[in-house]
Amino acid sequence: MEQENGVQHVYLVGAKSLGAYGGYETFVYKLTEYHQNKKDIKYHVACKANGDGCMDESKFEDVTIINDHEFELHNAHCFKIDVPQIGPAQAIYYDVAALKTCCEHIKKNHISHPIVYIMACRIGPFASYFYKIIHKFDGKVYLNPDGHEWMRTKWSAPIRKYWKISERMMIKYCDLAICDSVNIEKYIHECYDGKGIKGENPKTTFIAYGADLTLSKFADDDEKLMSWYREKELTKKDYYLVVGRFVPENSFEVMIREFMRSKSKKDFAIITNVNDKFLNELEQKLHFKSDKRIKFVGTVYDQELLKKIRENAYAYFHGHTVGGTNPSLIEALGSTDLNLLVDVGFNKEVAEECALYWNRENGNLAKLIDKVDQMSTDEIEKMGKRAKKRVAEEYTWDKICGQYENVFIR
Repeated sequence: MEQENGVQHVYLVGAKSLGAYGGYETFVYKLTEYHQNKKDIKYHVACKANGDGCMDESKFEDVTIINDHEFELHNAHCFKIDVPQIGPAQAIYYDVAALKTCCEHIKKNHISHPIVYIMACRIGPFASYFYKIIHKFDGKVYLNPDGHEWMRTKWSAPIRKYWKISERMMIKYCDLAICDSVNIEKYIHECYDGKGIKGENPKTTFIAYGADLTLSKFADDDEKLMSWYREKELTKKDYYLVVGRFVPENSFEVMIREFMRSKSKKDFAIITNVNDKFLNELEQKLHFKSDKRIKFVGTVYDQELLKKIRENAYAYFHGHTVGGTNPSLIEALGSTDLNLLVDVGFNKEVAEECALYWNRENGNLAKLIDKVDQMSTDEIEKMGKRAKKRVAEEYTWDKICGQYENVFIR
């Protein structure tokens, strides 16, 4: 593959696959989809060949298989990386192996001025090494720093320390940090100004995360939807909803505790990948199994079904306290009329006046639930219209992909 004149090659590293159940995976899918007919950008996407969240290209219709480890989707060249099952270290191994493959591809195909866009700050100790190699090809290293990975309680103290050091090194050895949150961009300058290469300040820009505003293709009486409702014992507009990873920093304990305290006659449906250890801890603390309103309903991978479940919820809870612009929040604002968010900078930045806010103090959210239960249909519809207008103006994939095109091509 000799380089065509005027084509910018962009290597995307850090997502496990295209279009799976995660922020980066959705981002890579949408970016390549929106840019598939662009003649001046060629994407090369690293994917996981095996293990958790790995790529299964057979699920997509318009795939061209090149060999057992390479394929084309949306005109993007995708390559799969085999990852040994070595626990938490496999994420680091995956990024390093993917970057090594990118560098080999750049060298072999004489690609000039490549951009290598790394998502998340996992490989700090290797940042300087790859930065130097990519610069030898007259390339640039771009970084998406994600959220505050070092604050996540799922990691042990030594791993959290590693994340923080890794973040610092990756910010130092990148040409541009693309932040999907104004708060993250501000944090990077507060922490790292004067600590880049030769003591320079890190270059940053802000590009948000996108959301799909189209309504679900499911009809109200779709049999798959009706059957899901029957199985989970839920009714349209008669349940509160949360969708997200089952980890402590997403406020599951607060949301369940407060819902149990509320007088609501509605159900609380929790769509998540249950972690038994955390679930048992919560049961011991809260005894939520005795409250028939609290319903863990498993995961929903059918995106159209999930969208319809969001649209039909009475209200949506968002309890994420760590990270930048959260995809599930934007999706909720785009599809659920009434959104109740934990009061942190990231969430306020995204939703502004289009949602109601709660804090983690005892009784605060329960009081809000009781108040929200009394809201009129008219009030709820007005909130929904405001939220959808906000998403339509700031968070469409069309706008976000256009901003990425400017950054990659300018």
